[in-house]
Amino acid sequence: MSKSRLDTLPSAGLWGPASARRWHRPSSMVPSNLTILGFCDAGNKKKTHFSQTHFPPVTAGEQAGGPQRRKPQGAGGRERSVNGGGAGPAGRSGAVRVERGRAGGRWRSEDGRAGGAAAAGRGADREHLSTIEKDTNGDALWVWCYPSVTAELRTLLLRKCCLTDENKLLHTFVFGQYKRSWFYITTVEVQDSPALKKVTHFSIVLMAKDFNPEKYAAFTRILCRIYLKHGSPVKMMESYIAVLTKGICQSEENGSFLSKDFDARKAYLAGSIKDIVSQFGMETIILYTALMLKKRIVVYHPRIEAIQEFTRTLPALVWHRQDWSILHSYVHLNEEELEALKACTGYIAGFTDSEVSSRSDLYDVYVNLADSEITVSPVVKEAMTMGKLHKEIGQLIVQSAEDPDKSDSQVIKDISLKTKEILATLASLTEVSDGNEKPTLNAEALKQKRFPPATENFLFHLAAAEQMLKI
Repeated sequence: MSKSRLDTLPSAGLWGPASARRWHRPSSMVPSNLTILGFCDAGNKKKTHFSQTHFPPVTAGEQAGGPQRRKPQGAGGRERSVNGGGAGPAGRSGAVRVERGRAGGRWRSEDGRAGGAAAAGRGADREHLSTIEKDTNGDALWVWCYPSVTAELRTLLLRKCCLTDENKLLHTFVFGQYKRSWFYITTVEVQDSPALKKVTHFSIVLMAKDFNPEKYAAFTRILCRIYLKHGSPVKMMESYIAVLTKGICQSEENGSFLSKDFDARKAYLAGSIKDIVSQFGMETIILYTALMLKKRIVVYHPRIEAIQEFTRTLPALVWHRQDWSILHSYVHLNEEELEALKACTGYIAGFTDSEVSSRSDLYDVYVNLADSEITVSPVVKEAMTMGKLHKEIGQLIVQSAEDPDKSDSQVIKDISLKTKEILATLASLTEVSDGNEKPTLNAEALKQKRFPPATENFLFHLAAAEQMLKI
């Protein structure tokens, strides 16, 4: 099969200059009493080793918001974590400040929460901003975040960040989803920054509820420029809060970001259906069928950039749903991540670990993007049986994608129109009964149509995927 441009072209657009799109978050989500005070300036101080052992699991007392003191752990001197439980407005979440003194000294993490249970209700893990540094000793340091996050999420984001020891390559921008929250990580190399003399690289981590890589790539690039200049989260937080409350941050030196310039639909259309069809040809119908039936798709490629460009495009094959929550573009073979993934009904999951091919419990369809191979699991072969209808759809997809005069959005429209025809046929075979508002498939009507066996089988399983079967 022909080789996709995903393997030959740089990831332009996402990693290049930002094109205008939309970002919006209601100002009501920001605490009215928020003040940006008391952040620790990382400056030029030498950092002590900051390993995962510094963050043991959160205790029940801490979750309740009460004061907690931990005994020193790990090597390299004393350390203390304090969750302030003093009086204050319920639900207020403070930034985590990490003080890093001389080697062998201590660090202190202060969480200015009051009323921890109420704070947790704000979904602190769903929207936050963090900074991770790699120093001249090669240590990855979680230096700052707002608001506080759980130990589980810290571990996850350090694993996704390319600054940890097991990751050797620098990934400029990565994104993914974990438990209905999206993470976006921009990483830069530090060169000639007086404010970050002991830092070689750093990552800005931003978590949000919506899928829009271009939006967050543009915003985190601006935050990176600010951090490079000041080496402190204070100025960075000013821009972050400005965007959350006013929808804009402006700076002649660092660039401007305007929320209304970003649109979610443009993010949905940013990938290239033509590239996918160019690589897989008629086998694209397998991907289409799997998505229509809400099956589990696993994609492997050693390059995370290739995975993300490919997987983010797949939901467009079922445009009538416009559901990108099925996308998990960056997953590790980690127990917690896999358990969260398995909790999803159907998904598209990207892996850079080739061992995923042996994990048949994770997929119904396996895509080896590097070798342009698609494998259907024996478990779903009956539901995925191909027939005349599938051939017609496959030919339509290929012909539309190969038309040089058609854009990717036009190809998506052609596929969507065919999908609507299929759904209209299915709707004509349904009935409303037993007082149910939603119509269900009439099995007898389906049989009376005398469709080819593969078509009848597909429509039946499609009805199941659309929750149109009587239970």
